[in-house]
Amino acid sequence: MAPNTRRLEAAEINIGKLLTSGDYEFVIPEYQRPYAWGVEESLQLLSDLLGALDRDTDEPYFLGSIVLVKSPDAARSEVIDGQQRITTLTLLLSLLRDLVKNTDLRRSIHELIEKPAVEWDNQPARPRLKLRPRDNQFFYEYVQTVGNTVKLVGLSDNIPDTDSQQRLRDNAKALHGELEQLDADRLTDLFRLIAGRAFLVTVSTPDLNSAYRIFSVMNARGLPLSPQDIFKSQVIGAIPEAKKWHYANLWEKLEEDLGRDEFGDLFLYIRAIKARSRGVKSLLQEFPQQVLNSYLPDNGSGFIQEVLSPYARADLRLLAQDLEGDDPHWERANHWLKRLDELDNDDWRPPALWALTEHGEDPRFLVGFFTKLERLAASMLVRRVYATPRQQRYMELLKQLSDGHGLRSPAFELTDNERAETRSLINGEIYLATRVRRYVLLRLDSILANDPGASYDHRTITVEHVLPQSPARDSQWMQDFTEDQAAMWTHRLGNLLLLNRRANSRAQNFDFDVKKQKYFTSGNGVAVFALTTQVLSEPVWTPEVVERRQKDLVSRLSKEWQL
Repeated sequence: MAPNTRRLEAAEINIGKLLTSGDYEFVIPEYQRPYAWGVEESLQLLSDLLGALDRDTDEPYFLGSIVLVKSPDAARSEVIDGQQRITTLTLLLSLLRDLVKNTDLRRSIHELIEKPAVEWDNQPARPRLKLRPRDNQFFYEYVQTVGNTVKLVGLSDNIPDTDSQQRLRDNAKALHGELEQLDADRLTDLFRLIAGRAFLVTVSTPDLNSAYRIFSVMNARGLPLSPQDIFKSQVIGAIPEAKKWHYANLWEKLEEDLGRDEFGDLFLYIRAIKARSRGVKSLLQEFPQQVLNSYLPDNGSGFIQEVLSPYARADLRLLAQDLEGDDPHWERANHWLKRLDELDNDDWRPPALWALTEHGEDPRFLVGFFTKLERLAASMLVRRVYATPRQQRYMELLKQLSDGHGLRSPAFELTDNERAETRSLINGEIYLATRVRRYVLLRLDSILANDPGASYDHRTITVEHVLPQSPARDSQWMQDFTEDQAAMWTHRLGNLLLLNRRANSRAQNFDFDVKKQKYFTSGNGVAVFALTTQVLSEPVWTPEVVERRQKDLVSRLSKEWQL
């Protein structure tokens, strides 16, 4: 083996130096997956940076790590891990560059995006980052070229050729909307933070196999010591010797019952409940400060008895959804937990755990609490409220609950604007909201079934169209719907239903009568969803039928969610 082929180098480097030193020319290799970050991840990155700016300290801000295949004597750096972050950072810097008015500042920002030309040495300007070949020209033209992010933000859906390009456009639009609200000083301070105080741990090796091993080790679950392992050693160490064995066994039993991953997440939930604020640093830093230190160094048993055990048992009840008792409200509470569990995030869990811990023997309170929590969570889902403001809303709720507001906590309530926006979105082309439509349709189905927690154990549940997305020109559909009517109604609630199997592309385009018989019913000729039964009762499917159904469904949801 040649010398140095296994050489590993690691350094903590600020973004400004990383991008301008000339030691690194970042390339996303063709074999890497495409750019995949969406609006939520991009806005979260910006929110985290602005949060670091608001703290107004000089301490470094850690952005994570990047793993590279790079020879010590060459600038070319193939990105094995960290593509999403460095691509989004470049997009953010390009938007910043095009928003600032100061020429010198614009030039300084652009130097992080593109290496300047050296005329006397006949060296042309070179971008600091090259994406995969299929997306690189798009990235250079619309992102890295001075002034062109304005074109990117306004780009129509017809221009991007790939999902990655579509995401770049969508992320640029979302980030631009946030950045343009900042004044000139704030934009300047944000750039200085990114360039000077934001750091990446850069790990490089000249060998591809070695780089992937590093990436695997850095991302392996369960191999390194986790925060809960460290907390355990601190807590058990703060218990008298005679009782250590008992409490160590109790800790391990709780972890075993919940599973290691969920047990680790429980510490995040407990931190949120106790601190009633969104985490801004690592759990290892914040959990001791905000929760654990009040029990250390001499009351480890108190932490287990008063905090860990009650919340772990509440979490077990939340996951099992098996609250029991003679009062029928217990089963209703279980139904609401099943409904909440269908959301696309876990941010509702800390308030739910608070309720199960503080009012776990009061089924009427739990039903009232989960009803309000689901309404708030569903509205934020429909409005696509991203992680930071969503978490802040729940933290405000936890503060109010801690202050004794209970079910009357103002954070439960939707503002006039929030109600109007939710109502408008459910009345719109809901099918196009891929992370929203299934929840909304299932919620509607539970209303039609007169069961707010209706749950189905089907392995597959799909949202399907009645009027197809692309009906044949000689079909009955095109006789019953004009092109404008089809464009109006295809993706709205009135034209959607649920099936418990995958779509059959050929059956999707059957005329309505055939589609009802062969596609919308199960093997015994019965539909398993109330929404679908509703469609089967219609003799024809026309714009008038869809409009009537649209008004009815939107009205039912608006009444259920008090919109």
